[in-house]
Amino acid sequence: MKILLIMPHTNVKRSFFSKFSYPSLTLQQIAAITPREHAVEIVDERYETVNFNKNYDLIGISCLTYNSLRGYEISDVFRKQGVKVVFGGYHASLLPEEAKQHADSVVMGEAELTWPQLLKDLENGKLKPFYKADKLVEPELIPPARHDIGIYTYMEAIQASRGCPTGCEFCAMQKVEGPRFRGRLVDHIINEMKTIKSKVIFFADASLTISPSYSKSLFREMSSLNKKLHCFGNINVLSRDDELLRISSEAGVYKWYMGVESISQENINQAGKRTNKVENYEKAIKKIRDHGMNVVGFFMFGFDNDTPDTFRETLKAMYEWDLDEVSFSIVTPYPGTRLFERLEKEGRITSYDWSRYAEGTVNFKPKKMTEKELFEGIREVAAEFYSVKNCLKRSFNPRNRGPIKSIMTFGGNLTMRSFYKREKLQI
Repeated sequence: MKILLIMPHTNVKRSFFSKFSYPSLTLQQIAAITPREHAVEIVDERYETVNFNKNYDLIGISCLTYNSLRGYEISDVFRKQGVKVVFGGYHASLLPEEAKQHADSVVMGEAELTWPQLLKDLENGKLKPFYKADKLVEPELIPPARHDIGIYTYMEAIQASRGCPTGCEFCAMQKVEGPRFRGRLVDHIINEMKTIKSKVIFFADASLTISPSYSKSLFREMSSLNKKLHCFGNINVLSRDDELLRISSEAGVYKWYMGVESISQENINQAGKRTNKVENYEKAIKKIRDHGMNVVGFFMFGFDNDTPDTFRETLKAMYEWDLDEVSFSIVTPYPGTRLFERLEKEGRITSYDWSRYAEGTVNFKPKKMTEKELFEGIREVAAEFYSVKNCLKRSFNPRNRGPIKSIMTFGGNLTMRSFYKREKLQI
């Protein structure tokens, strides 16, 4: 069969900075588990356009919530042409009945045990409406992704592990990947990394600090690969494990992404993020910086204890902590999360238009501010943090230890500035 795998994207505004956006790994993983007798093409709409005039036997579409409506548009066009369409990904896994209205079949959760069976069923004319594995995929059964997709991006992705035991209220990862941490075999990861052409690799893991002993063994084997690595990590480990920080730095980790989320411990506790203690934020950031690595803080605004004063207070903390980059998001009640269920029960969700669920739009009634105050507050913080003046000040700082690192930090800041200016918040 001729199979086209698509990652939809809404309101595509391709620019020079598009090639520097966070890569998606899903389609490459699906391509890897597709039997070799089938011909597979991959189109990520952030980089390419879909050719609706080309002949295919099967279309596979993977989406999150924010791009699901675009996925449905694409699907409807192909189905009118008589082409079979299958949906997968987070949104389809959490709302399979909705996705099925625009598809011939829906794959829920991990696909390693179900996608090959789906292809056999399709060839035999016995395609089922839904496919869901009855168990989690063990790590030794996760093959290396297929990285030869014909598009060059500054950064490529890899996944070392699946599962997250934390289970934050605003996150649906446990429902898709499960709560049990599963680390792939280290030599399998190293061999896959050797096939990646890009010098910069993004680890698409919930966190590489869930099992410090596993991550240390992985980092030790990476040190000879000469790659620049971007990883997610939790504050509780990064604030205390100097050995992990030293080994990760030696392995080539350039950036640690930290889910700071909020400077309010009340908000953290309500969200159920057990790994975060506000009192440890500054220590964790300083330790990472002392080991020569950059820190990207992920912040969310709109928690129940946030007020109009929260924006200035948080911005002040960002400057005091000397963060290299920051990700700004409006709290978003994704379907399938406990947050969605709670806010819906409280009658606070104001929009079910999934195209608004890209974390740059308010879709609920905040508790201690208006919707306008929330939106304008986050825009002002993002605009100030990513002003050209502040980007230059952060990047060309003696602590960056040389012109190359300063230029790389400046490039990262400009990429984030472009993202918030063009797509997310229109700062």
